[in-house]
Amino acid sequence: MAALDSLSLFTSLGLSEQKARETLKNSALSAQLREAATQAQQTLGSTIDKATGILLYGLASRLRDTRRLSFLVSYIASKKIHTEPQLSAALEYVRSHPLDPIDTVDFERECGVGVIVTPEQIEEAVEAAINRHRPQLLVERYHFNMGLLMGEARAVLKWADGKMIKNEVDMQVLHLLGPKLEADLEKKFKVAKARLEETDRRTAKDVVENGETADQTLSLMEQLRGEALKFHKPGENYKTPGYVVTPHTMNLLKQHLEITGGQVRTRFPPEPNGILHIGHAKAINFNFGYAKANNGICFLRFDDTNPEKEEAKFFTAICDMVAWLGYTPYKVTYASDYFDQLYAWAVELIRRGLAYVCHQRGEELKGHNTLPSPWRDRPMEESLLLFEAMRKGKFSEGEATLRMKLVMEDGKMDPVAYRVKYTPHHRTGDKWCIYPTYDYTHCLCDSIEHITHSLCTKEFQARRSSYFWLCNALDVYCPVQWEYGRLNLHYAVVPKRKILQLVATGAVRDWDDPRLFTLTALRRRGFPPEAINNFCARVGVTVAQTTMEPHLLEACVRDVLNDTAPRAMAVLESLRVIITNFPAAKSLDIQVPNFPADETKGFHQVPFAPIVFIERTDFKEEPEPGFKRLAWGQPVGLRHTGYVIELQHVVKGPSGCVESLEVTCRRADAGEKPKAFIHWVSQPLMCEVRLYERLFQHKNPEDPTEVPGGFLSDLNLASLHVVDAALVDCSVALAKPFDKFQFERLGYFSVDPDSHQGKLVFNRTVTLKEDPGKV
Repeated sequence: MAALDSLSLFTSLGLSEQKARETLKNSALSAQLREAATQAQQTLGSTIDKATGILLYGLASRLRDTRRLSFLVSYIASKKIHTEPQLSAALEYVRSHPLDPIDTVDFERECGVGVIVTPEQIEEAVEAAINRHRPQLLVERYHFNMGLLMGEARAVLKWADGKMIKNEVDMQVLHLLGPKLEADLEKKFKVAKARLEETDRRTAKDVVENGETADQTLSLMEQLRGEALKFHKPGENYKTPGYVVTPHTMNLLKQHLEITGGQVRTRFPPEPNGILHIGHAKAINFNFGYAKANNGICFLRFDDTNPEKEEAKFFTAICDMVAWLGYTPYKVTYASDYFDQLYAWAVELIRRGLAYVCHQRGEELKGHNTLPSPWRDRPMEESLLLFEAMRKGKFSEGEATLRMKLVMEDGKMDPVAYRVKYTPHHRTGDKWCIYPTYDYTHCLCDSIEHITHSLCTKEFQARRSSYFWLCNALDVYCPVQWEYGRLNLHYAVVPKRKILQLVATGAVRDWDDPRLFTLTALRRRGFPPEAINNFCARVGVTVAQTTMEPHLLEACVRDVLNDTAPRAMAVLESLRVIITNFPAAKSLDIQVPNFPADETKGFHQVPFAPIVFIERTDFKEEPEPGFKRLAWGQPVGLRHTGYVIELQHVVKGPSGCVESLEVTCRRADAGEKPKAFIHWVSQPLMCEVRLYERLFQHKNPEDPTEVPGGFLSDLNLASLHVVDAALVDCSVALAKPFDKFQFERLGYFSVDPDSHQGKLVFNRTVTLKEDPGKV
């Protein structure tokens, strides 16, 4: 009978029936466990929960000095020791301190008594461990040793419950990698040491559109420094494949080196007729980054040769975006700075019989297999007179052009060097009525500025022959043109004319609408420049065009904001909660860490009053299975307060809609830990919050096979949702435009320039990582 009573007792403590029967076979262990359970029941005055029972079993099976049984049982029963790490520390302490009396203050300090490890601290610690091993995780996936992540999180949070850490690791790894694939279920093979070293140095491979892959180093500077790209050294242009050497080349290179001192020189040459987009960010990083990585200089040169489309706001915006990305040009120059020199060289080309004035119309010049111009062989003297007449305004637009005598790589014959345009220039006024083309201007401006590496995107490869030809035709220093692949994003449209259509139709507000991928739009949405630069580094410098998923850019944004955006609490769809037994006569001041994972970064203060507001979705009268937040019989913790609230009464309006809740509160350490902790606000500020989704429904909105109706037919009508009456805690009251915060459990948000005194406006930058277990 006694054995049956003991078996029942042991199973009630949480032991399986098999484990309980094995324990009964050990008389000493059985006696000690019965004694521990009896003492715990006397302390508790009620039945023993299974978590406490398992700790009592661990105590009874591992304690050697039975004198300490009552002492340790009292700590377990009172839940001062409530985790396995604490029990292990306690057993080690009594083992190493055999003499009486025990110093309880020292004992409690060594065993973590009173230390509360919150779920959010566990979440932060696991996230930090995963971020440290992310490259290797992405490569090895579920073959990675997950125990390493748990160990690192445990090292930071010594007293955390191991099961909670394991659950958090499982959840975050599932979010990062997704469900297990067939390959993940295969037996793990040995990973070569070289592969591990490569993984430490590089991130996961990105697949480019044409099926190639390119390893991406973690640092853009590492990609660009020294011999990394196999670029020529300054002055050794002639060693580049395809570079044209003339009898004057070596002397010109010698003069070039005397002027530059062997310094690397690059340039970023945008046209000031639109706003820069994410693809330009790669060009900026490449040009400025390559110069910086090799102790060189980079010019910002505006290709202002088309006055019809150029506006002052575009010049300003481009300068702002270059600075915003963290780069300072060696000098800001303009193609128009060199108009006089360019004109003189055009005259010289005619003199050398290498250019002529043509009267074919624009439509006759289109295409790659056009017939030779009937004016190609006109006398040089005649072309000189006609070109002068063009400059003096004696021809109408389209009536005459200056063309160069060469056939380009793509078969285009005799590209235009100058055309007539009766549009005043923003810098030169009406001095000129003829303007040079890109094909003529680009290489000669590079030559004037002694650029060593003319870096441009792949579509300009067809113009490389004209680049070399023109410099050599005039016997001037010839830089080397290097091409790289463009960067594109799915679900995006970046051509200027198409963005103008989006603005004109009202689909977006302007060039800086946060749903676009212009740099001004990304800044307004709250993307940090460091994140954009990191994204460009991950994409890498490849020859093939790359088309990336937006979520890869968003991952870079989260990585930066996680370390730089202080935490705050906000409620989007609020539900009023009245705490009927509020523990103070007036509101309490709650200290909230700006960064829970690093409290050395300071705290901010928020009020905690009898009336708080929670998210309406954090309460359910009739919860579905697995719902962990506030419900009947299911209390929930309020983050950072140390209090747990429990539902007492639901107040409904005439329509049956829940209007408010009445709850009671207790200290979090005065009872069983709740299943979840939720965010809240009290005495909040009202604000507007703008929630953004993808602007387009398909990956390639410009592809007629994917979207036959054109990109305007592919708009996502739910791409913007405005919450007019959101609530945010008062710690953000003094925030300025572009200040960034993490609203706990909601995402990262940035203050919009539309904010004004009395009402802040926030843009959701990106969501937090999706929680697969969140219900």
